[in-house]
Amino acid sequence: MTDGQRDRRKRGGAIWLLLLLVVVVAWWYFRPAPDRAATGDPAAGDAWAEADPDDILVDLRDDVGDDVVADLERTFGIDLELVSDQSADERLYRAHVAPDRRDALIAALSARPEVEVAEPDARVTLTPQPGVPVAASQPMHPGFPNDPLYRFQWHMDQIHMPAAWPLADGDGVIVAVIDTGVAHENRGRFTTMPDLDVDFVKPYDFVHNVAHANDDHGHGTHVAGTIAQSTNNGIGVAGVARKVKIMPLKVLGADGSGSVGGIADAIRYAADEGAKVINMSLGGRFPSRILKRAVQYAHSKGVVVVCAAGNDGRGKVSYPAAYPGAIAVAATQYDERTTFYSNWGAAIDLAAPGGNTRVDQNGDGMPDGVLQNTIVEGDPSRNDYLAYMGTSMASPHVAGVAALLVGEGVTDPDQVEAILKDTARKPEGYDRDRYGAGIVDAAAAVVRARTAVGTWQALLGLLLAAAVASAARRRGLGVRIGAGYVAGVLVGASGLFFLPLFGSIAAWPGMDLLSRGLPSWDLVLLGPAGHGNALFFSALIPLVLVALLASTRARAVVAGVAAGVGGHLLLYAVAPMAAIAYAPADPVWLVANAAACAGLAYLVLKR
Repeated sequence: MTDGQRDRRKRGGAIWLLLLLVVVVAWWYFRPAPDRAATGDPAAGDAWAEADPDDILVDLRDDVGDDVVADLERTFGIDLELVSDQSADERLYRAHVAPDRRDALIAALSARPEVEVAEPDARVTLTPQPGVPVAASQPMHPGFPNDPLYRFQWHMDQIHMPAAWPLADGDGVIVAVIDTGVAHENRGRFTTMPDLDVDFVKPYDFVHNVAHANDDHGHGTHVAGTIAQSTNNGIGVAGVARKVKIMPLKVLGADGSGSVGGIADAIRYAADEGAKVINMSLGGRFPSRILKRAVQYAHSKGVVVVCAAGNDGRGKVSYPAAYPGAIAVAATQYDERTTFYSNWGAAIDLAAPGGNTRVDQNGDGMPDGVLQNTIVEGDPSRNDYLAYMGTSMASPHVAGVAALLVGEGVTDPDQVEAILKDTARKPEGYDRDRYGAGIVDAAAAVVRARTAVGTWQALLGLLLAAAVASAARRRGLGVRIGAGYVAGVLVGASGLFFLPLFGSIAAWPGMDLLSRGLPSWDLVLLGPAGHGNALFFSALIPLVLVALLASTRARAVVAGVAAGVGGHLLLYAVAPMAAIAYAPADPVWLVANAAACAGLAYLVLKR
């Protein structure tokens, strides 16, 4: 071996070692923060819940048959009724029992092997609050957005939405609003909102067990407006993620109350029917294992669960916000202090604008509530622009920003939460137990999702490409390594990820594809629900390119694309931004296919 060969071997070894080091640093950089969810018994919050004295919930194993259900009914003298038509698959039942038998029945049922959980049901009731109307006859707001009443939406400025709107819109992301329903259709006395012109998907009413989740209260439509109000349409107000799809799920009736069983059922329904984000502006003090399991189920299926922390003004966070897997959101007012009503404590994850209609700190002549278009309480045929306050209003700000991140390709709930927390602002007088990681910052979160991920993808792709080129050079290169090779690496690894940060460029045709690495083109072609497709996140596309173009002048570009795709896969292996569909073990699948991509690049480069 000549001195030159030894030097090349040493340089090649150094590059591989550097690649390994960068992979370890990327893992450390993107590691999720530990969940600080409370383990105690939180106090009442955005709603209060009390154990029902004569209704119990029974969650059976999913694989039990009707004969087992009948046997339990005979043995214990109860009638088990499905919580809704949607709960048959998970075998979630409710039984009406005599109050003096309740505790003994729960203990006896819990001892049966077919029963996963037996516990009292509970009622959840929204805290009553009047909405403050705002006159809709205002001149058009200059610039973007042009919605006339945007001048009163101080809360959008607080989370830096003006800088985020040009970068992301949440297109195609399904957000489930588990609440009093949403004004999603014209049916009987129910009407749609003039300023909520979005796609509604798979609505369901768990109160009346029908497929029409109409709002007869106003709370749910207001929450949906914060998330997805029609924006820059010249009327009304703006929303955070203007192109998401809303899944209206009604679990609270006209009086603002509903059951824990119905809420748990709705969470599972949302997860099974394609929601990527769930907002729950509700909660209570009653701990429920069935509700906790539902949150964990949604999280395990890749759903970001965002919940209101509660309005009791105490150092306890309500359920389900306090459960692991849920993002608990406290409320701030115009001056960025947390509000008088917002719950606080160790389980708070983030803060967002919830408003305070008792004050006018910005001097705009209107109370400082969160302003959206919703129905008039008691009359769903009428609507108005109403200012509400509550952690109910804070939670959908975070849910909307989470949807923006999902739309950018960060679909793993832990990674979404990590980005939200890492980019949150710490205001003056910051207190960890009151603000969590800080006030959510939409613009910083979207920029992080694009630039940080894209930078790491490009870095890993270039290092892998350099290592492969070094290995091939020792055997003799059959192709010149130059700009074509580097361009191919960028196409495969990261695309021109920085381009959407330059204002209007983000809206140009084809920009979504050009600004992403090749595997993540599935996000554009298949939508957020299809992100993580195993065919895209594999060596298949590089293999096809090699088979078709390896003997042409495009050899260097093809080799670069293969190496770049390998770098893209490596990042997803150590920082799982999305679950890989149908892959038995995501990291193993990704690393194996990254190695295959490197091998393809090597074969193309060497003589």
